[in-house]
Amino acid sequence: MKIAINGMGRIGRLLFRRLINDPQIEIVAVNDIMDPVNLAYLLQYDSVYGKFEWPVAYKEKLVINNGKKLPCYSEPDPLRLPWKDLKVDVVLECTGRFTSKQLASQHLKAGAKKVLLSTTGSDDIPLLIFGHNHQPLTKEMDIVSPGGCMTNCSTHLIYLMNAIGIESVHINVIHSYTSRQELVDAPHKDFRRGRAAAESIIPVPVDLARSLEKFFPPLQNNIAAVTTRVPVANGALGDFTFQFKEEVSREQLNGIFKEAASGEYKGILEYTEEPIVSLDIKGNTHSAIIDGSLTSVVGRQAKIFAFFDNEYGYTSRMIDWLIYLRQFLS
Repeated sequence: MKIAINGMGRIGRLLFRRLINDPQIEIVAVNDIMDPVNLAYLLQYDSVYGKFEWPVAYKEKLVINNGKKLPCYSEPDPLRLPWKDLKVDVVLECTGRFTSKQLASQHLKAGAKKVLLSTTGSDDIPLLIFGHNHQPLTKEMDIVSPGGCMTNCSTHLIYLMNAIGIESVHINVIHSYTSRQELVDAPHKDFRRGRAAAESIIPVPVDLARSLEKFFPPLQNNIAAVTTRVPVANGALGDFTFQFKEEVSREQLNGIFKEAASGEYKGILEYTEEPIVSLDIKGNTHSAIIDGSLTSVVGRQAKIFAFFDNEYGYTSRMIDWLIYLRQFLS
């Protein structure tokens, strides 16, 4: 499978690092408007995941010291990218800009066979969460929206709890700061996002509830979500408050998660009762790590907590998607 990465931000660079030596996948090009010498440096050194195993340099191409050389483009217009000449099977669209069907289709017009977004797309692109509803994918679906890291964590929890019967759910995702926040106080259309990210706990609105209601129509207007950004560079903790239709027990809920993590959701959910903190899940490939030691119940209301690495866990699902997409490329 030949892939190209459009957008070399946090997700694009991590995918590059994880896929460059994958025998099933060949990266044939990357595209980003940043200085390519700077890009090589950012691939080599990462403040969260450490130094890359191979030296990376830019000498007219990206040169990785395992013998690989890749074209590195700085083209803002996807229609002008040489995906046809490079015989690109899948473009990983990681800019966060081309998220509508019209915009993402520019990669198809440039010659790619499929486009995999690295975020939730607009309403005209089917939202498919790997491990939940990825099976409806057909050969005719050329653009896939795999949701975001918070959606991938939340969907599986709500699905499992919905077997009991949910009246409502409130979600607060305690999340590391991101590039859409400011390092020091600065103007921003969302005043709170403009405050120094490493100095405050910052509530940020998200459209997570709207995405989740697509999967669970009976919960329309009964899901609320916010994310609270905290001064760490990586990691997240989903805080879920469920109101059930009947009384439940802590043992009942944890039992459901234990069974799912070792069965149907193996590789996507993990269950633990160890006294972990967010740093302990850095590099974890699961979409959610349920911390059963924090599960609590009062009558019909329950608190459930799930850690996740917002970068590594999410890119793991994108890699799952790439492998799954292979069958639709012939």
